[in-house]
Amino acid sequence: MNKRKQMIEVVPYDPSWSSEFEAEVAQIKSVFADNFVAIHHIGSTSVPGLASKPTLDILLEVNDIECVDTCNEQMEKLGYEAWGEYSIPGRRFFVKGEEKRTHHVHTFQVGSPEIARHLFFRDYLKSHPEEAKKYADLKITLAKQFANDRHGYVLNKQDYVKALEKKAIAWFYNKKE
Repeated sequence: MNKRKQMIEVVPYDPSWSSEFEAEVAQIKSVFADNFVAIHHIGSTSVPGLASKPTLDILLEVNDIECVDTCNEQMEKLGYEAWGEYSIPGRRFFVKGEEKRTHHVHTFQVGSPEIARHLFFRDYLKSHPEEAKKYADLKITLAKQFANDRHGYVLNKQDYVKALEKKAIAWFYNKKE
C-alpha cells in the first residue's frame, strides 16, 4: 500500500460512525484477549457534527505493547495492515482499506502520554463547537487543496492541530481545578 498517496475527502458528519465503531470494537477486542485494557473512538469521526475524512480512528490501550506484534496476523484477517510504530514511538498502528482507508487503530500501552493527548483533543472539540467548526473549515479547505497529497494535507494542518492540542490539555487541567 502506498502510505502517502491517498485521495483526501472530507465529508459531513455521519451519525452511523458511532455504530460502525461499536461493530469494529467487537472484532478487535477478541484479537487482543488478555492484553486488552480499553478502546476509545477518537479523531474527527468521534466528534458529533464535525466534518471528517470518513476514516474511523480507534485508540486501543493494552497492558504490553510488545505483545501487540504477535497479533499482526489476526489483525490482517480482519483486513488490517500493520505499520509498526509509524512515526510515534511506543505505538503500534494498523490501517484498514487500501484504496480508501476506513479504519486506523492506534495502539498504546497503558500509561502512554499519547492516550491522554488523543482523548483530551477529542473531548475539547466535543466541548467547544466553535473550535470544531474552525477545524472542520480548515480540513475542508486543505482537502480541496491537497486532494491527492495526504502528506501535504497532514503537513499543512499540523501547526493548527498542535495549537489545538495545547488548548485541549490546558482546558482539561483547568476544568479539573
